[in-house]
Amino acid sequence: MRSLTVDVIKQAFLQTPAEKLHKKLYAAICNCILEGSLRPAARMPPTRDLANELSLSRNTVLRVYEQLQAEGYISTRTSSGTFVTESVLDNLNTQAARTVPATAPEDRASLSLRCLELLENASASPAQWGDFIPGVPDVESFPHRTFKKICDRVARRPNPEYLTYDAASGLEELKSALSDYLRTARGVKCTTDQILITEGIHQALDLVTRTLCNPGDNAWIEEPGYWGIKNILRMNAVNISALEVDDQGLMPQANADEKPKLIFVTPSHQYPLGSVMSLPRRQLLLSQAREFQSWIVEDDYDSEFRFSGQPIPSLQGLEENSPVIYIGTFSKTLYPALRLGYVVLPKVLAAPLKKVHNELYRSGHQVIQAALAEFIREGYYAAHIRKMRQLYSKRRNQLVELIKRHLGEEYLGYYNSNAGLHLIIQLPAAADDIHIANLANAEGILVRPLSRYYFNAQKSKGLLVGFASVHDDDMLPSFLRLVEIIKR
Repeated sequence: MRSLTVDVIKQAFLQTPAEKLHKKLYAAICNCILEGSLRPAARMPPTRDLANELSLSRNTVLRVYEQLQAEGYISTRTSSGTFVTESVLDNLNTQAARTVPATAPEDRASLSLRCLELLENASASPAQWGDFIPGVPDVESFPHRTFKKICDRVARRPNPEYLTYDAASGLEELKSALSDYLRTARGVKCTTDQILITEGIHQALDLVTRTLCNPGDNAWIEEPGYWGIKNILRMNAVNISALEVDDQGLMPQANADEKPKLIFVTPSHQYPLGSVMSLPRRQLLLSQAREFQSWIVEDDYDSEFRFSGQPIPSLQGLEENSPVIYIGTFSKTLYPALRLGYVVLPKVLAAPLKKVHNELYRSGHQVIQAALAEFIREGYYAAHIRKMRQLYSKRRNQLVELIKRHLGEEYLGYYNSNAGLHLIIQLPAAADDIHIANLANAEGILVRPLSRYYFNAQKSKGLLVGFASVHDDDMLPSFLRLVEIIKR
């Protein structure tokens, strides 16, 4: 049976500007992969079939396949054929310069400079489920049946307001349940009118940046820090100052050359290194924010998962009327596809930011919000967090022991706060963590390179290894494959 991929490649081949035939075929296949016409794991046509269809010699096609395989676009499986590499887009992060010529100059000229800069620094992985993926919870352990029953009950006779545009920046029932939970579990000082429901952390960060910063304003971020913050700041033309972190968290600048408009921090569990901001450092940061008339943006992304000692209270609740914008998400406690996050705004910002949010994003999902409010009120949310805290603690301990046994204790990250959903495997300074991660990703082990989280040139080398979504029985064999790649 004739392969559909032959037609896809043939059409791209005919549309590619004329040049040497092997280069023309190479560019055509690259474009098909990058544009999604040839999806990850798609079977490539046999070289003989493709050569016949394009009226090329088989040696030309073989030469192109060999080049594509060397660069990570395709891979060969014994007795099965040739396939587009499953993690091909991750593998191509370090080859962006090579793929740029495949895009016509006039196409790139139509993109803004901010967009081009973001594309050069894009870090989102196309694969979001696999062994050791950081930041993803065990979505299979979520009480799906319980939540579905609640959703069905709400959807059976929905309130008409649930089915139209959200004009209140979130359902009142959910905001009420959240305010009670945050006061009890995180020490956040808030009322329901300070809470704004968003579609995840990124929308919250984008809203705060757009409404509080002008192009050219300055923002402090952690070094290393979450790549998503950097890209949102880039897209909003905000200048970035990356401040180093130590075992006490972000190290504020005593005499800042340019005062920051926003200060982004992860004080309860620094992302990605894992340190906890000390009380003196928190007090200093609050004092500087008041002095600079800055807003601190506290990203409390996975604070529920602390496996020893007392929970770390929020920075927001340390002072009355603190200059802190508190951001949280259900992506880590429940599952990412829920696409629900929240912002606790200082009272002075609540009304204007809610109005901007309504104008820009036209949110919805009120039926899901109503079900989630009931899920929290009935105690299922707290019970699920308790259950997952025990499970993740067990998996974390298992991963720590594997690192010590098969790599050595010196490979454990510098800051061991016994919390979160990932660990750092610290690599020697001469190691190429991006290359190691690409090799692992190609085998379905979705670790991320630590150096990609740095903004400045000086970088530590390591791997972010998630343990939340790896089944107990799968952890050892997957880790041994990762160890083999690291040592190789």
